[in-house]
Amino acid sequence: MADIQVPFSRPAIGIEEERAVLEVIKSGWLTTGKYALRFESDFSDMMNAVESDVRSAREALSLDVQNVQSFAVNSNTSGMILAMDACGVTKGSAVITTPYTFVSTAACARHLGADVFFADIEKDSYNIDVQKIEAILQSENGKRVKAIVPVHIAGNVCRMEKICALAKAYDVRVIEDAAHSFPSPTKLGYAGTIGDAGVFSFYATKTITTGEGGMVCVRDEKLAKRIALMRMHGMDRAAWDRYTSPRASWEYDIAECGYKFNLPDILAALGIEQLKKARAFSEARKAVVKKYNDAFSKLDFIEVPPDGEGNAWHLYLMRIKPDALTITRDDFAKELQSRGIGVSVHFIPLFHFTYWKKLYPEFRAEYFPNAQKRFASTISLPLWPGMTSDMTDSVIETVGSIGAAHHA
Repeated sequence: MADIQVPFSRPAIGIEEERAVLEVIKSGWLTTGKYALRFESDFSDMMNAVESDVRSAREALSLDVQNVQSFAVNSNTSGMILAMDACGVTKGSAVITTPYTFVSTAACARHLGADVFFADIEKDSYNIDVQKIEAILQSENGKRVKAIVPVHIAGNVCRMEKICALAKAYDVRVIEDAAHSFPSPTKLGYAGTIGDAGVFSFYATKTITTGEGGMVCVRDEKLAKRIALMRMHGMDRAAWDRYTSPRASWEYDIAECGYKFNLPDILAALGIEQLKKARAFSEARKAVVKKYNDAFSKLDFIEVPPDGEGNAWHLYLMRIKPDALTITRDDFAKELQSRGIGVSVHFIPLFHFTYWKKLYPEFRAEYFPNAQKRFASTISLPLWPGMTSDMTDSVIETVGSIGAAHHA
């Protein structure tokens, strides 16, 4: 295999992030403290800085209009467990989500002892099908559902107005897996703040990064209090408070059997600086997407990715048309790699994995035809803010060359 000339992803880390991390190191306080608190505050400020018509749109749908509260965590997975716990997902209950996601979305429910009911994705997108959600809610299984967990695949926002309406009709919560969708402004507010809870990811490949990390956003005060308590061992005082306030550091209570899901300052410092650049990063991604779309829309063996309101363009999901080619998706991807183009596949549907097949014997590809078709034909191409024109041109040229060489 040739050396990778165009990496699949590379974080955009500058001197500002370096200085911020060095400040934390010099401060002598590395774990969760004032930088994590500031990151949460800055994130909430951004999520709440929306136009007045967003409030009107939310009120019209009877959605909560309280300000967003943000809680920094060490991963999207941790945040999802906290959000599910706060929304009443427990042993014997269930959530509805899509099989077309990373495994953590569903695994979090299992960690809490709940079952997972899967709804296929839409025929013309990668996002969960609202009609399939409703079918589950109408079934006998629907009685155990505590939450719908839509996943905004690649940063393209799900049909949240319809999903929230369904949730109200069936008295269940909505927890957005917003790992891909930042920043994604919509008429109902930013993705991740539309439902009852939303969870973001700041993993190394995401639109902003802290290396590892995430953020949970809620509007409901009861959910906020539960998340704040459970994030750090069920302790009623954070370490920063215990060691910086006049009150004795060893005086605290354990109110619940919580987790250790906090984000340390050394990572929060990265987040503070990355957040300042989020919109610039977004524009840079869109510029790459435009070049890709302009080129690939002219090729008869490529389907450009679906687009919609607030698309964050975390991923560029190029779909090949199998009937137009003499090679499979896997072969196409391997040729791209052999020519120095870093690629990936998002996602392997969960029904392909041993754990889920053993847990739910009826969870098979044949019942999720849209997810299976998308998986078998999709390649994720390089998409990151620092890509040069030469890099994007190289990707475009290589895709075209491979397609021409294997055209049916």
